[in-house]
Amino acid sequence: MSFEVVASSRVERVTYTPWQHVLIVGLQMGFALVLLALIGILGLFNKRPIIVGELTLGYAAIGLMFLMAGIMVAKKRLFATAGELVLGGAIAGGLAACILSALTLIISLYNLRWIFVALDPLLLKMLTFTFSTATGIGLMILTGVIVGALGAVMLVLPDRAARPLIYGLAAAGVAGLFQEVIRPIFANSRVTLPLHNLLYTWTGLTLQGAIVIFLVAAGLTLLWQAYGGQVKERYHALPAPTRKRIRWGYIALAIVLFTLFPAFAGNFIGQVLLMVALFTLMGMGLNLEVGLAGLLDLGFVAFYAVGAYVTGLLTADSPFAIAHLSFWVAMPIAVACSVLTGILFGIPVLKVRGDYLAVATLGLGEIVRVIVLSDAAAPLLAGAKGILQIPRPEIGNYVFTTPVSLFYLAFAASLIAAYCAWRLEDSRLGRAWKAIRDDEDVAQALGINLVKVKLLAYGMGAAFAGLAGSLFAVMLGSIYPHSFQLIISINILALIIVGGMGSLPGVVVGAAVLIGLPEMLREFGEFRFLFYGLAIILVMRLKPEGLWPSAARRREMQLDAEALAEQQAAATAPGETTSLQKA
Repeated sequence: MSFEVVASSRVERVTYTPWQHVLIVGLQMGFALVLLALIGILGLFNKRPIIVGELTLGYAAIGLMFLMAGIMVAKKRLFATAGELVLGGAIAGGLAACILSALTLIISLYNLRWIFVALDPLLLKMLTFTFSTATGIGLMILTGVIVGALGAVMLVLPDRAARPLIYGLAAAGVAGLFQEVIRPIFANSRVTLPLHNLLYTWTGLTLQGAIVIFLVAAGLTLLWQAYGGQVKERYHALPAPTRKRIRWGYIALAIVLFTLFPAFAGNFIGQVLLMVALFTLMGMGLNLEVGLAGLLDLGFVAFYAVGAYVTGLLTADSPFAIAHLSFWVAMPIAVACSVLTGILFGIPVLKVRGDYLAVATLGLGEIVRVIVLSDAAAPLLAGAKGILQIPRPEIGNYVFTTPVSLFYLAFAASLIAAYCAWRLEDSRLGRAWKAIRDDEDVAQALGINLVKVKLLAYGMGAAFAGLAGSLFAVMLGSIYPHSFQLIISINILALIIVGGMGSLPGVVVGAAVLIGLPEMLREFGEFRFLFYGLAIILVMRLKPEGLWPSAARRREMQLDAEALAEQQAAATAPGETTSLQKA
């Protein structure tokens, strides 16, 4: 007996009744909260205050899940009346709270720490609001019902009323979550110190400060809703040259503020922004290979390592140094060596495509790490000992010693690299890269030299990575083999996916989201890769083209969406059927 699956153009959709949807949403949010508790995220989040003495990040995460339950119920608009929508949101939030409360009851009755280490007394104390188990469970369910109903109300309310509420809550949440970034800026200046004392204590955001920030953000939103339309009309009525000058003025102001920001924020923010700048540099290089040329390279960290090691060998005050050059002489040599390595790496994989290309480049990248760690190369590359005492860059008598000064150096390098990448994108070479990305056979038929174009992609991408590696070496003052593992290549690829394939602004956004945010929330570092995976899943589901996609990518996704809509419309035509024929 054989089975044949007959393909059909009809798209089957699973439909639920309104109350079934409420049940599913409540179960999803409830089990998500249980998972966060089991792996320790809720307990860890509870140590981070949002409003001192009033709200922690752990309770904020629970409330956000309840709020999302109400929003997801109301978003479908399956109920006929607003009252039913609010009731559905309340039931979904309450159901999620019931599932989390069931875990609370189990923790109170049984010691499960021999299976789940995170289920400790501190978590039980958190989930019961420091009350008895029965009282805490009742409060949790009541909170779920109220917050779930509030989530539905936020979608039921008119836009004019909902937006101030949403923006006010978001502003207060950001001010509390990133207080370690905001407080030093206000506290380091006599002009802004009174504002710091109004909003913050030296331990965090106060309840008074949260209320003030909420009211200011909500008030500004109301003002924009009242007068924003008039502002837009007057702006569009201006002559085109005037509008262009205004846009460039805003861009220049933003660049000036961003440039001055690290100087006022301090060394911690300078260090975070320095890491963002380094990964932005590498992201621009990999974007040339993956985003433009379609060459998936998982060994990209090898070029980063070459740039760092060449800089160290040419500048370090170490027995392994082969010269004692200045950084400004060693850096171009390091970039040139990275370019040569990229070309040499590209030669063996010229005929490889798709997933096989990823595996091949992964192997080539690991070759560099193995060579550096080997005993044979230890007399030259120092092996696991690493290369120490790499001097910082100097200009005259000024030495780039602080993270802020090194950030400005990396920022200048990123601007130069961004300009080069922008010019390459629409050049003849850039169009050739896009052609081989879309179809190598057609590109070759049009006269494009695949060997030359691919090797140029590998070489140019490696140049960006070599520059980042050179800066990385002087940033740390020492380099070790464990700093150049496969995960670096995966991080760079992830930020390109999140930001948007083929988009230079997307690279910056992806680096800020996947590198900057985890660096500022370093106490949650053990869950960094979990957040990475979650961010990629959310982007693929909600914004598959990326957070800041290129114009071409946006058009492609729009055409795909229109084609899918036409297919679904055709599938619902009378007479169309689906079947699974068995013979």
